[in-house]
Amino acid sequence: MSSHKIWESLQSLGYMPRWIILVLDVIVVAFTGLVSYYLIYRTGLVYIKQENLSISIPVYIIVSIMSFRAFRTYAGIIRHSSYIDAVKIFFSQFTTAFLLLSINTLFDNITGHLLYLNIGILINAIFSFSCLFLYRVMVKQLFENYFNFNNQKLVRAIIYGSDANAIAVANALKSELPARFKIVGFIDKSSHNKSKMILGLPILQHKKKVSVLMRIFNAEALVIADKSLSKEEKLALVDECLEFNYKVYTVPLISDWEDQKEISKKVKNFQIQDLLERKPIVLDNKSISSQLKGKTVLITGAAGSIGSEIVRQVIQFNPAIIVMLDQAETPLHHLSLEMSKYDCNSEIYSIIADVRDKIAIDKIFERFRPEVVYHAAAYKHVPLMEENPSQAIFVNVQGTKNVAELACEYNADSFVMVSTDKAVNPSNVMGASKRIAEKFVQSLHNNILMQDGNCRTKFITTRFGNVLGSNGSVVPLFTKQIENGGPITLTHPDIIRYFMTIPEACQLVLEAGAMGKGGEIYIFDMGKPVKIIDLAKKMIMLAGYVPEKDIAIKIVGLRPGEKLYEELLNDTSKTLPTHHEKIMIAQEEYENFDSLKLNLSDLIESANNYNAEEVVARMKLIVPEYISMNSTYELLDKKTS
Repeated sequence: MSSHKIWESLQSLGYMPRWIILVLDVIVVAFTGLVSYYLIYRTGLVYIKQENLSISIPVYIIVSIMSFRAFRTYAGIIRHSSYIDAVKIFFSQFTTAFLLLSINTLFDNITGHLLYLNIGILINAIFSFSCLFLYRVMVKQLFENYFNFNNQKLVRAIIYGSDANAIAVANALKSELPARFKIVGFIDKSSHNKSKMILGLPILQHKKKVSVLMRIFNAEALVIADKSLSKEEKLALVDECLEFNYKVYTVPLISDWEDQKEISKKVKNFQIQDLLERKPIVLDNKSISSQLKGKTVLITGAAGSIGSEIVRQVIQFNPAIIVMLDQAETPLHHLSLEMSKYDCNSEIYSIIADVRDKIAIDKIFERFRPEVVYHAAAYKHVPLMEENPSQAIFVNVQGTKNVAELACEYNADSFVMVSTDKAVNPSNVMGASKRIAEKFVQSLHNNILMQDGNCRTKFITTRFGNVLGSNGSVVPLFTKQIENGGPITLTHPDIIRYFMTIPEACQLVLEAGAMGKGGEIYIFDMGKPVKIIDLAKKMIMLAGYVPEKDIAIKIVGLRPGEKLYEELLNDTSKTLPTHHEKIMIAQEEYENFDSLKLNLSDLIESANNYNAEEVVARMKLIVPEYISMNSTYELLDKKTS
């Protein structure tokens, strides 16, 4: 037989039909029964009378088959046997022994001496269990050590941790199908488990560097499963592994999962989000709940990365109605399907509409009378808005104006606008359009207070930086470029950005919306800024490649309107603290509402004429700190200087 055919035969061994496994088990117990008989017979004891063998053997086989079927010992795949299979075999064999003893008690004439028979049956049960279990262990070890049916080399991995969490992860990975890892040891940061073993594997002391231990055991990956590690310790481990080109995997706490299959699914490559994660945000759930529970909530831009996460978080506070509004049909449809799976009492409506169309938005307000409005609809791509300034005005300015005015007209309790750090000292059309929207929302609230009108809506603005994983952000872009083999395109080697995860950003939006009294611009603690070239290099290494060797990094130059760094405050602003350590209030000067409204009217009229230079010139009048960078509109700044 050729080696290829032998390989195929071995490959099919673990997937034999169940009836073949049952036949093999019956052959094993027939063999052990025969061996038991002759061993006891040679001692001179009358185990079973020879004249009764023709009756005893069929009874023994039939009872064994009944026990196998009762406990379904043949149901599992042999090479993935576990302790559960051992338990099934144990109970099946001792059930067989019990039934044989019962039959012999009732019909002792078919066998021999009762005492000798009972001893023989018990010896046979132990022998049968041992052989059935042993042959499964041998097959399992054979396949684990010598055959890999993924046609791939298993990744030799060390698990960092030696507690129950780490053991559960190891068991899950050992039983994973198809297998990905070959676990070769555990690392314990303490010295309590010296000279001990887990699952037959050594426990290594973290006295030497992890990279040294990895090299000694010829490991290729580290699975971090120690729940006691601090963030700093975890990041130090990752940096050390990446420095020596070892893969790093992470896994959440086991207590959240039900079985080994679920655990193995959660073992994933260490993501860039894991490197940037901060302490969990503690929310004032009572305050948010009192604002949202039983209310009607409207979310514009609901199908976007920020809007959809706001929907997911809002639904947890049991509002009566959630209105998801977006002009993008397919993403909104996908979100609707996702929401339909939630077990909640909220009525959920998906509305196709454009915030530019005030008549359509008015009909929505008239129908639902929303009490809380989260305004996340916006155009946000800097280069595109630089080329299409009129569209930036239609959506980011006119759209905000439409929704804010209708929130006031229909007396919504609160209006929360999602803004960006690009609105601070803007250098591009997108940032300037968002700053104009901020000015309008803030001045509208101030105008309501000054005139003491009938509107009771609180107008609140939230401002934060780049969101990891959002549509169009660098992380998905870099991920796709790495998957395609590179190069990663970077606009400038010195560019830095603040980052926050989508859930973090939306949690703080809800918190700010609940704490706001009206008129505030809330800014979020974005942590430390990240150098984008360092981000790119780490993403390449986390994917298992070497920067500039496997994946190139190409500098393509700053895009129109792009800054090297972003700010959360302009030069004249100050901040006030709030009761939440991650949220501050930016003190910005209020604009005169009537004057601003007149300027907006002229700006929107210019946008309708699609005169790009005129639109940008008017934007610069409304936002004097708007200085274009790396853009054709720099000429407008020179004319006014």
